[in-house]
Amino acid sequence: MLSAVHRLTTSDGFRRTVRQGRRAGSATVVVHLWVDPDATPAPVQVGFTVGKAVGNAATRNRVKRRLRHLTREHLAALEELPGRAALVVRALPAASKASYASLGADLARTLSRVSPS
Repeated sequence: MLSAVHRLTTSDGFRRTVRQGRRAGSATVVVHLWVDPDATPAPVQVGFTVGKAVGNAATRNRVKRRLRHLTREHLAALEELPGRAALVVRALPAASKASYASLGADLARTLSRVSPS
């Protein structure tokens, strides 16, 4: 579970991140990273979107749990970003059939592509 300070919960936060952030995709996930270097430093906020196309409720929850756990491993690197940042991870239908390892590899690859460094 992500701590409360790391959760992106508002619709405005999701909208801003998806519309103004950098985007990278793979076969299983699409990530959007929004960084405001001029803002005061704050913990990175992370949100997840898993639509009905991924599968039934049990499948969507399993995918979301996996993504939450995998994203937590990358929080330390994201915390080094200057200012304030928000990340939205959107699962694609292929994520329901992907193994944990391939989901992790796709997430790491997409995060490396959107990182400003």
